Amino acid sequence: MRWGCRLPRPSWGSGLGRATQPPDERIPFLIYWSWPLKGECPLGPHRTFARHHGSSADSAPPSGKHGQLYRSTSAAEAIQRHRGNLAEWFIRLPREERQFGPTFALDTVHVDPVIRESTPDELLRPSAELALEHQLPQPGLPPLALSQLFGPDACGRQVQTVVLYGTVGTGKSTLVRKMVLDWCHGQLPHFELLIPFSCEDLSSLGPTPASLYQLVAQRYTPLKEVLPLMAAAGSRLLFVLHGLERLNLDFRLASTGLCSDPEVPKEPAAIVVNLLRKYMLPEASILVTTRPSAIGRIPSKYVGRYGEICGFSDTNLQKLYFQLRLNQPDCGQSAEGTGVSATSAQRDNLVQMLSRNLEGHHQIAAACFLPSYCWLVCATLHFLHAPTPAGQTLTSIYTSFLRLNFSGETLDSTDPSKVSLMAYAARTLGKLAHKGVTSRKTYFSEEDVRGCLESGIKTEEEFQLLRVFRRDALRFFLAPCVEPGHPGTFVFTVPAMQEYLAALYIVLGLHKTALQRVGKDMADLVGRVGEDVSLVLGIVAKVLPLRALPLLFNLLKVVPRVFGRVVGKSREVVAQAMVLEMFREEDYYNDDVLDQIEASILGVEGPRRHPDEPSEDEVFELFPMFIGGLLSAHNRAVLAQLGCPIKNLDVLENAQAIKKKLGTRGRQVLPSSELLDYLFFHYEFQNQRFSAEVLSSLRQLNLAGVRMTPLKCTVVAAVLGSGRHALDEVNLASCQLDPAGLRTLMPVLLRARKLGLQLNSLGPEACRDLRDLLLHDQCQITTLRLSNNPLTAAGVALLVEGLAGNSSLTHLSLLHTGLGDEGLELLAAQLNHNQQLQELNVAYNGAGDTAALALAKAAREHPSLELLHLYFNELSSEGRQVLRDLGGTAEGGAQVVVSLTEGTAVSEYWSVILSEVQRNLNSWDRARVRRHLELLLQDLEDSRGATLNPWRKAQMLRVEGEVKTLLEQLGGPGS
Repeated sequence: MRWGCRLPRPSWGSGLGRATQPPDERIPFLIYWSWPLKGECPLGPHRTFARHHGSSADSAPPSGKHGQLYRSTSAAEAIQRHRGNLAEWFIRLPREERQFGPTFALDTVHVDPVIRESTPDELLRPSAELALEHQLPQPGLPPLALSQLFGPDACGRQVQTVVLYGTVGTGKSTLVRKMVLDWCHGQLPHFELLIPFSCEDLSSLGPTPASLYQLVAQRYTPLKEVLPLMAAAGSRLLFVLHGLERLNLDFRLASTGLCSDPEVPKEPAAIVVNLLRKYMLPEASILVTTRPSAIGRIPSKYVGRYGEICGFSDTNLQKLYFQLRLNQPDCGQSAEGTGVSATSAQRDNLVQMLSRNLEGHHQIAAACFLPSYCWLVCATLHFLHAPTPAGQTLTSIYTSFLRLNFSGETLDSTDPSKVSLMAYAARTLGKLAHKGVTSRKTYFSEEDVRGCLESGIKTEEEFQLLRVFRRDALRFFLAPCVEPGHPGTFVFTVPAMQEYLAALYIVLGLHKTALQRVGKDMADLVGRVGEDVSLVLGIVAKVLPLRALPLLFNLLKVVPRVFGRVVGKSREVVAQAMVLEMFREEDYYNDDVLDQIEASILGVEGPRRHPDEPSEDEVFELFPMFIGGLLSAHNRAVLAQLGCPIKNLDVLENAQAIKKKLGTRGRQVLPSSELLDYLFFHYEFQNQRFSAEVLSSLRQLNLAGVRMTPLKCTVVAAVLGSGRHALDEVNLASCQLDPAGLRTLMPVLLRARKLGLQLNSLGPEACRDLRDLLLHDQCQITTLRLSNNPLTAAGVALLVEGLAGNSSLTHLSLLHTGLGDEGLELLAAQLNHNQQLQELNVAYNGAGDTAALALAKAAREHPSLELLHLYFNELSSEGRQVLRDLGGTAEGGAQVVVSLTEGTAVSEYWSVILSEVQRNLNSWDRARVRRHLELLLQDLEDSRGATLNPWRKAQMLRVEGEVKTLLEQLGGPGS
């Protein structure tokens, strides 16, 4: 993803205009949008606040002369209570925002979208066929600030009615909430009273008559005392009508008569029409927000100014949004207050990486033109980098994202079918997304898009719905491709949305094969014929005493249902599509899906692929994850709110089919990254019983080389932690594990018999967790590999405590762990407290003769120890000889390996030593390893010269050749 434009230094709240607040005011500090207030702030210290252009705070403060409403003390108090009630209402955060931390507040991250003034001629001009282009502010039309919305027009006339319109996701709802809270804190001084109305709320009243005063009093009780003064407020009274597309308006006099009395009961739609006509409260100011398809419901002669909400069409606004949100001090804290918070340096690094990707990837900048997708980027990064709240999945983030933007909206309120907007998108664009997944493409021509949108449309009503969808929501899902080499094509706004919609298309059963479509038609036909025949047979059975007729009658009732279920079943389609994509062989050996998501947002460090090179095969590994996630109970509940219900019986049948498919394909050995993807699918599915049954055959967990972030540790622990069967081996080598990850993975590690933690930079702090692991009463680890970790002597002091109380461990590798003399002496002193250890590897630890000899003597006296590795330590020739003599003088005890030779013969462990060198050649100190190999080579040559046995000479020559080969790889002399 390539981003453009450099981020300027933001201006922090010093220049904000602010109205003087009475000393006794105690307005609660707001969470959505809040402003620095003078006087006492009851909910804590003021937050730093940043503003971009377009702030309503730019308005001049009131002159000091109050309007008509403030002449009465009781009216002023009522309005003040109204301000407080509105603030308390808009302070409420949706659950999707609370994931960012317990004290997260949107007042610190608000950035105004670009608002461009439009003319009626532009609105009447035919739009593009696919309505995908977003209009950038024209050079001659500077963006409108919120304080300019009700300013004079080009002719100098005062504007009283403003219509703000924008497609889904441009920030209309956020803008309304911001303006309301601006007014609550005195930042809209031109308006003495603001009354917001939700058109969805008004439409729910139906034809029930109610006067304007009744509507106001029912929703805002403190304003009952102000109602008689509203008519005298003039333009200082502001009505905010949000979501006009939800309300059916008819400006024809024959349908909606004139009414100027706000106390006369009328239908809510009629009251809104007369307000907009300026027949009722003609001097009042009105702000309307709507989707583009509903602009024409208000005749242009009643509108003083049109403003198009263009979202973050300026890339600097996108960067400012990310900088403010991702730099929140509580951004790294989980909702439950658990986990390790991200440091300031980590947050800064995240912002810098995202900014660099903005400058280099134009497609994600085009996606973040919509402020809602900026929220999705931040939510995904928080999911990847912060402690994950219990039950949160990637699928739930995308489902919640759609709920925040659609919340069960109908496509067209004037259409009697009341089609859900999300259901319409799933049926049309879901089909396009699924075709792209099956054909392995992400770029779509105009013919591709039109074919999926217009498929099956036959009536005028269906064409009208398509027109509304194109204008209001198509840009939310599809965007023109701005990458070179794909002119005139379209892509999904974010790549993961294509896979999400494809999964939704499958899970909802919208994808049907030709046989299934024919089967459904046949079932309907058999059902209609069966009803007619059954009716005739029922009459005949009553007249004639034929006992077989009732049986035939009942069979005819059953046939349509059975035939339809057998032929029209889609559960196999879901399972087949998911399993085929999950186990697609050409996708092997790529990064795991979580790293791919992070790279798509933050970019890939290092050189990029040249644009002229052929593109790599498209990978759709999120598709099966989303299928599993959409079947979980939580996401199904949210989808039902969006008008996309999934039946419980369908979920059960799909789960059984998936289990059957996974049972046959899931037993194959997968590469590390693919195995993590497999576990991530189970995490998204959120069904522990299902996962326990499917994963019961998993005996080896090999995640070597996978970067185990806190999220990945949580995924593995959640999926495998509740299982009961033992794991023969858990390999977590080179996984960048830290102590927090070890604690998260503890339930899994307790079930491991062989545990590999090599090359993880685990220090003494991690040894505390390893000690607790060894001392746990459920621990069954027999082999523990900790090589190439900086444990040091401080860590060994903790490990020996675990060894003393452990009864399962038999093989322990502490190769290259920085123990030194002190570490080996600690092991020598405490080794006798453990009675089960059979092999101990302390090679390459920088220990000298004295410490090595002490440990060797303790090993010889140990009742069970059989093998002690001491090679590559700082041993002198005399020290190596003493250790070899120690092994030859005593009977029994541990075998001590210090060199490639044993006397005048080759050591039986020579291949073990050289294989360790070969395995760690790139990670060890090359000069130090070369010096040790040269000493071993000298031992071989001396032993070869001291023996006359031709067989032993031949063996030594062979081993010498292996050592010389390693020396050549290290750049040393070959002899």
